[in-house]
Amino acid sequence: MRALLKFLLYTVLLAAILLIGFIAYINFTDYSPKAESLVFENSTKHKTLLSDSSTFSILSWNLGYCGLNKEMDFFYSGGKQVYPKRKVVLTNIRGVKSELKKIPTSDFMLFQEVDRASTRSYFTNQVDTLCAFFKTYNCTFGQNYKVSYVPIPLNKPMGRVNSGILTISKYIPNKSVRHSYIGNFAWPKSLFMLDRCFLVNRYSVDNGKELVLINTHNSAYDDGGLRIAQMQQIRKFVVNEYKRGNYVVVGGDWNQCAPGFKEHFDKDKMDYTSKLDIPYNLMPSDWTWFYDNRQPTNRRNKIAYKKGICLTTVIDFFLLSPNVKALSIKNISNGFNYSDHQPVRARIQLIPSN
Repeated sequence: MRALLKFLLYTVLLAAILLIGFIAYINFTDYSPKAESLVFENSTKHKTLLSDSSTFSILSWNLGYCGLNKEMDFFYSGGKQVYPKRKVVLTNIRGVKSELKKIPTSDFMLFQEVDRASTRSYFTNQVDTLCAFFKTYNCTFGQNYKVSYVPIPLNKPMGRVNSGILTISKYIPNKSVRHSYIGNFAWPKSLFMLDRCFLVNRYSVDNGKELVLINTHNSAYDDGGLRIAQMQQIRKFVVNEYKRGNYVVVGGDWNQCAPGFKEHFDKDKMDYTSKLDIPYNLMPSDWTWFYDNRQPTNRRNKIAYKKGICLTTVIDFFLLSPNVKALSIKNISNGFNYSDHQPVRARIQLIPSN
């Protein structure tokens, strides 16, 4: 009996030592980005000047690290699966490129959840793949998820994660800066969660102002508090840019609906249970929340996608400053074949200054 108790004691002590050592290692290697980090700066003397009456096309698409295709559910959303087989990830990567071939190439493309070297996507470098696909375009990347090892779920841990947001542009920006979103989950959960950010690309306009293009991926899996704080942060940033006379366009995965969003889906089912709207009074009334409510852009991945059964929503859209005109927008339906998001493409125009 004494020998058994001694064995159990040593086992518990060993487990405690291993756990403390693991937490210490993750804490030591924790990705702690600065409030602002320079990603790219154009060092050439010749800089592109955009016309102050230019019309542009812009695409936004959360790729779900090419692991959340229509057959996938996800354990963190109440499903059972963690990540699919390698051949599925490779099929999804090919599928994303195939979809992008069908869509007219846009002047600006904003991608979220793009993996560089993650266990969940078998260490495929999706950033390099997309940049090579648009080889004549400029690419800027903002890291927002870097963890040495995510230990959950215990039966199939997520493992290493290296991911972020990617902006691909027909034009070379003057500068690209990663801005950290304020707030995070409490320790130690924060060690294993995303370090959210928005990526700001600046382009010169021929009237001496700038087009400020922002790629955002806001928080999820919180009670809404983090998203509220992030929205206040981005509000302050974009309003200040507009006061300087700049043109501001924000797009991406907001993980919340536009103010007062109402769907007009044909056959898909809207998720009103988990619906969180951006407050009406967040932005001045002359700013534009630019979205399409005829098709969903996101499916809830508690279950695999089935039209009319799986809950869907629109959380991918744009915010435009008063000097940017909204021309057209369309959510591109592809049956959620390769991601739990569908792309949205818009056309906008800069309004000439007086």
